[in-house]
Amino acid sequence: MHMTTTEIFLIAMVIIFTVPFLIWRLGRTDYWAPLVVVQIIMGIVLGPGVLGKAFPEYYSFVFNPDVIKSLNGIAWWAVMIFVWIAGIELDLKKAWQYKRESGITAGLALGTPLLFGCGAAVLMMSFSDGWIGANGLTWQFILGVGMACAVTALPILILFMEKMEILRQPIGQRILRYASLDDIAIWGVLALILLDWERVGRQGMFLAGFALAAYLFRKLMVAIAEKDRWYSGFIWLAICGLAADWAGLHYMVGAFLAGAVMDADWFNQEDMDKLRHFVLMIIMPVFFLSTGLRTNWDVGGTAVFVAAAILLVASVTGKLVGIHAAGKILNWQKGEASIIGWLLQTKALIMIIFANVLLDKQIITSETFTALLVMAVASTMLTIPLVTPKLQKMKQLISRSQ
Repeated sequence: MHMTTTEIFLIAMVIIFTVPFLIWRLGRTDYWAPLVVVQIIMGIVLGPGVLGKAFPEYYSFVFNPDVIKSLNGIAWWAVMIFVWIAGIELDLKKAWQYKRESGITAGLALGTPLLFGCGAAVLMMSFSDGWIGANGLTWQFILGVGMACAVTALPILILFMEKMEILRQPIGQRILRYASLDDIAIWGVLALILLDWERVGRQGMFLAGFALAAYLFRKLMVAIAEKDRWYSGFIWLAICGLAADWAGLHYMVGAFLAGAVMDADWFNQEDMDKLRHFVLMIIMPVFFLSTGLRTNWDVGGTAVFVAAAILLVASVTGKLVGIHAAGKILNWQKGEASIIGWLLQTKALIMIIFANVLLDKQIITSETFTALLVMAVASTMLTIPLVTPKLQKMKQLISRSQ
């Protein structure tokens, strides 16, 4: 029986939304694997490395090139909105208010796992080939993998802290300050990695034009009603994404910058929380599936899992070592650094987005992307089970503002 592309696309959408939800709900995985983590895992399972190998005919029928193109379009817009929201929610005023504490903690929380991750990248290169992409230079690969190990997934961190009921508490706001500063550094390093000397003129034009446009846009947003700010914000998002991609910096960098120059207090916080929730529920599952379709095990499943294990150790150890060093300098109480370190090592989403950009630019191969994806899922699944009992033992920590 012949089926149209629309019908096959809807079959794919049924699979994308049904399978992860049923596993999450019926399996009651929420404690160790929230729905967003299950969706990421199922994106890998539904990809060519698992479903494609087990049922190649079924896989090629459902995820044919036309369907994949349609899914990718949705995924691009979904992730742009998500990164835009992350940019809006940056609170640099609080970070400046506690600049010494925030600077030391954020610096060590980013710098230490970055160094550990760079070491892991060098180790990967020494035991196997096939990790560096066709357009990647050695330094870009090492720095890119290192930064992937240092990333904190701010949007997922917010979801986890909401779940643990500490987001609006002083400790939650402290952790958001640290993650916000690191978020800026992450996108700055990505821009450095993507710097294209053949297109440096375009990139300079983009940055200069963006600075002027952002100034005018901020003036406009202050002058208009909140209901118009939402629509104007989405127009601004699309323009910035287009301009950044034209300049060679990738549309994701543009999406982050579009949000970073906006103020969270322009919008009702409850509406912003709802938007993040609905984006995660309605369209981000398509991004997770789209991400899974890009996984590859051609260098060998064992090699990919060994690389993922190395990256996981580098990522988690580096983050905890950095945060414990900050705790020593700032005289935190016993156990405090462990809680903050485990929360800040949450990787999924932002790291996956970061790795997607590296893959798009062919700085890493799909095998490296797969190893990073497995590492991101594993590190994120560790967070709630390890942090929850620690918080219960240190309830007085929740109210500490610095």
